[in-house]
Amino acid sequence: MDTNDSLRVASLWHSMHAISQQLSPVNGCSGIELLEADTFDLHCFQSLPGTKFFVVCEPGTPHMESLLRYIYELYTDYVLKNPFYEIEMPIRCELFDINLTQAVQSDRVALLGR
Repeated sequence: MDTNDSLRVASLWHSMHAISQQLSPVNGCSGIELLEADTFDLHCFQSLPGTKFFVVCEPGTPHMESLLRYIYELYTDYVLKNPFYEIEMPIRCELFDINLTQAVQSDRVALLGR
């Protein structure tokens, strides 16, 4: 997925998330956290400042919420502390990319039992 595709998905999700908050019959609803489809699950974690993080995975994959929280920790450690990063812009930070790849790979290895 290239940057434009990522921005389109994020824009679509942001709109659905905002609408779900307004239409929810539950008071204090924070919006959609999980979209379950036949071929994938899309998990969303929204930080307190409003930045959303997504994971697309196989249906029923466990521990995605904890992975998203860890990705948020990486974001705060490597992206927000980067003096060259501009809020609301695509993330281009090598240390974040490296640590994100390691986190996803280690999570995948744990899930596969290797």
